Amino acid sequence: MKNMKAYFDHSATTPVDPEVLKAMDPYFVQIFGNASSVHGFGQVAIQAVDQAREKVADFLSCKINEVIFTSGATESDNIVIQGLVKSGDHIITSVIEHPAILEPCREMEKRGVEVTYLKVDHNGLISVAEVKKAIKNNTRLVSIMYVNNEVGTIQPIAEIGKLLKEENQERQGSKLSKIYFHTDAVQAANFCPMNVDLLGVDLISLSGHKIYGPKGIGVLYRRAGTPVKPIQFGGHQEVSLRPGTLNVPGIVGFGEAIELLLDEKRVKLEMAAIKQLRDKLFAGITKTIPKAQINGDLVNRTPHNAHFSFYGVEGESMLLLLDQEGIAVSTGSACSSGSLEPSHVLMALGMDPLLAHGSLRITLGKHNTEEEIDHLLKVLPPIVEKLRKISPIK
Repeated sequence: MKNMKAYFDHSATTPVDPEVLKAMDPYFVQIFGNASSVHGFGQVAIQAVDQAREKVADFLSCKINEVIFTSGATESDNIVIQGLVKSGDHIITSVIEHPAILEPCREMEKRGVEVTYLKVDHNGLISVAEVKKAIKNNTRLVSIMYVNNEVGTIQPIAEIGKLLKEENQERQGSKLSKIYFHTDAVQAANFCPMNVDLLGVDLISLSGHKIYGPKGIGVLYRRAGTPVKPIQFGGHQEVSLRPGTLNVPGIVGFGEAIELLLDEKRVKLEMAAIKQLRDKLFAGITKTIPKAQINGDLVNRTPHNAHFSFYGVEGESMLLLLDQEGIAVSTGSACSSGSLEPSHVLMALGMDPLLAHGSLRITLGKHNTEEEIDHLLKVLPPIVEKLRKISPIK
């Protein structure tokens, strides 16, 4: 196992599936037309885009014209927040959102928007009752992530959707604005139900590189009638909401990745295999490493996420020593790498800052093997023991 390489950072990004790469390949050189062009080259390209759009609509159980292609979930999130909300409006979100939500919300606060950041319990779960209590007359948008990118906790999106539907029914006939519901579902698409009507959402953000598709491509689902305005201007692509030349290879790749997710039997088998490996990791680490703590809800959780904190150890040191052994993990969100601050998610869970600094996020994928898990379980305990011996925290 000395030369074994093991990738356990699938919440940061996933490898492109070979079937996805195969589907994309012709659109780089052979079918290279601009999808906005009227001639034959362009028409072949737009047909491929339309086919991908149909696949996404099928996956979300929505209308084809409700699917907007973007460069990724960060852009989708920004379009929602900046394009739907104006000065004087109120947003409800949570303290554990991805920076792609938190930073636009902070920017909107500078523009006269009021934002309520809901707290979570020690497992990272949001209370539906707290969402209800936070609603004000000027509430315009509720944006709650479907699955937390660090600890894997699944939020009660359908329950929140039901609450907001009831609230909006009460608002009918009044001068109060409808409350629109958005979820960043980047970490959920591989594992959770995505029917937009069952979830009760008006807007969803997705990203290709989290579902074994290419980087640089994402989707914004916008329910018909949701008054989102563009935040950048140019051509008329994507109903003028996301102008710019369409990334045809990326869109084709996204569509193919979605098509793989539409194979329910295949997905169930992959999820079961991932969960079996994750549970072995839970048992192995808690058995062999004293003072190892599992973070996040153990029930309402995606099957691929294993998040640990180790008392008296620095997470970055563990990461670097594991990397020397050919094992890739993370200490949190890839978008926050390099930050010396403890994870805002772990702080929101009420964790001691010193313990938060000693955390690892291990996220599994469909290509991981039991041999790789055995390798990690062999290598990690002595690393933790070594670091604890030299740690000033006793």
